[in-house]
Amino acid sequence: MTITSTGWRAILPAGLRPYTEPAPLAALALGISSGFPFAMIASTLSTRLAEAGIDKKAVTAFALAFLLYNFKFLWAPIIDRVRLPGLANAIGQRRAWLVVVGMATFAAVCWLGLADPRAGLGPVIVATLLVAFCGATYDIIIDAFRIEILTPEQLGVGSGMSQYGWRIGSSAAGATALLVAEAQGWSAAYVAAAFFALPAIVAGLLIGEPVRHVVEGPVKRGFAAVQDAVFAPLADFLRRDGAWLVLVFILFHKIGDTLANLTFRLLFNDLGFTKPEVAFYDVQLGLVAYLVGVFVGGIVFTRLGMKAAVLTSLVLMAVSNLSFAGLAALGHSNAGMAAAIGFENFTSGIGGVAIVAYLSALCNLRFTATQFALLSAASSIVGRTISGTTAGALIEGLGYVNFYLLTTVAALPGILIYIYMLRNGLADTPRDEDQATV
Repeated sequence: MTITSTGWRAILPAGLRPYTEPAPLAALALGISSGFPFAMIASTLSTRLAEAGIDKKAVTAFALAFLLYNFKFLWAPIIDRVRLPGLANAIGQRRAWLVVVGMATFAAVCWLGLADPRAGLGPVIVATLLVAFCGATYDIIIDAFRIEILTPEQLGVGSGMSQYGWRIGSSAAGATALLVAEAQGWSAAYVAAAFFALPAIVAGLLIGEPVRHVVEGPVKRGFAAVQDAVFAPLADFLRRDGAWLVLVFILFHKIGDTLANLTFRLLFNDLGFTKPEVAFYDVQLGLVAYLVGVFVGGIVFTRLGMKAAVLTSLVLMAVSNLSFAGLAALGHSNAGMAAAIGFENFTSGIGGVAIVAYLSALCNLRFTATQFALLSAASSIVGRTISGTTAGALIEGLGYVNFYLLTTVAALPGILIYIYMLRNGLADTPRDEDQATV
């Protein structure tokens, strides 16, 4: 099916028209709200804890909170199957969950802002875990909503818009927090950033309830219903050729990237960069570089196809870690920081389009929320576990230069596995198979 642009969209250049359709624009707004909770417990929290004098091992240990994102597939079946009484009947199942969890995320971020690490880490830990849980649950709904409103033809554009939104949300929320914290303190900063939970809710209410791909068959009750909701999506995925190798690839392809990304703010703090400098180079310049990367990623995806785009992005993301080894060796240099941040974000933008589109294409639309939650969670669980348990000790033992060289080497297994998959026909997706039968 080809989407025909009418009205004001018809006067736009052909290359821009797909980005102005309602579904990709909704994907942009959904991405904004998906990205901001991550920033609140990643770079923003790392900056706040480092400023409060918390040691590196404790700061990097907070990365373990991200494991809740990796285990979100455990409660994703609830989002797929459970209807919220009253509200679901009024606005639909997906939109009901979007509103409820979106407001819960707003409240959790505000609570994290009120917890002072100088007074004790206990409340900060609890609030961080709550933000992670709400953010992960928000991701489940947002990802399912996005995949279900996009047609197959819009998958590349929609994935790119989602990545635009994710980075805009995380960067703008992070920059807002840093600038407000400088003027009014961290509590006000987190409350201000919490408003980034709202774009997804607004987009969901405007675009309407997505059409669901309902599993045909008799209604199941009790344990049979639980078994069907939890195990049927996994069984469907594992029945495919090479499913286990695909899972291994997903587990290992982002180790180096995740390990490096969660330590950048520690490097900036130790090199003596100020909050305004971090806000400009890491947040604002990084956002521009990322958005350019997403645009280029869309071109790469269109010209090379999904498989070649994925391989290209894997190589670029591995090489980008070398730029931070260079920055660590150079020391406090605004030019060096700009180069490292610019290159890393540019490559991440290219990779984001290809990887998200690939994971989306792997999903059976009957089990959207559960399968995408499983795949996206698996994509970073190893890197986050290593970051939370050993990154601080590795930095102290190896130094920043050798640490970032190590993260580059850690990216190689994912590249090699994907090359093997390509050569053996194991990188195909259900969307490829559907198109082949048309």
